[in-house]
Amino acid sequence: MASETRTHRVVGINGGPRKNWNTARLLEEALCGSASQGAATELVHLYDLDFKGCRSCFHCKTRENYLNGRCAQRDGLSPVLELLAGSTALVMGSPIYLADVTGALRSFIERFVFINLAYDQASPSVLEKGPSVGLIYTMNIPRESLGPFGYSVLFKSHLDFFSRLNGPTIEQLASCDTLQFDDYSRFHAPMFDEAHKREVRERRFPEDLAQAFGMGVRLAAGE
Repeated sequence: MASETRTHRVVGINGGPRKNWNTARLLEEALCGSASQGAATELVHLYDLDFKGCRSCFHCKTRENYLNGRCAQRDGLSPVLELLAGSTALVMGSPIYLADVTGALRSFIERFVFINLAYDQASPSVLEKGPSVGLIYTMNIPRESLGPFGYSVLFKSHLDFFSRLNGPTIEQLASCDTLQFDDYSRFHAPMFDEAHKREVRERRFPEDLAQAFGMGVRLAAGE
């Protein structure tokens, strides 16, 4: 695995259930940024796949397999893990559900990160050079609530996980106070001001899209 040739490719991982809303839109923009640098791109929707998280079989940690970076589980995620094994970068996105990423993205992280970790104090990863990584989060709360809600702890945990993979760059982007519904009149959500949400969508979301594009550019360049 350490000597494997990597294709100039950036893979997007959509951990949210919606394919045309905030998270997916930001991921698409990040991939556009990567494509502008000549990278091949592909977007994977985890909710389309039938897979589970790590089963703790430790096959990837046996002496004969620990350098392979391959998961013994064979399911809907297997082709994605194979795709990532030959890619230079990945960018993941998830809405925040109950102060965490979706269960689908969490299961993906378990599978992808664990196969590339080493129980070795001399080297934290089986990879000499891992992929560049981008993480995009979308959430209903305003930016000033990130600290009080403890989201900084969540974000740091992901930085710690992926920093062990020896990739050249890791970035995070939080898109806050997002427009949750296309039509607020259909839902019982009196705590939200629809006019405010739409104003933020028109003013701030284009800035988030621009940041996502820049993230994609840097991930493709490995800066």
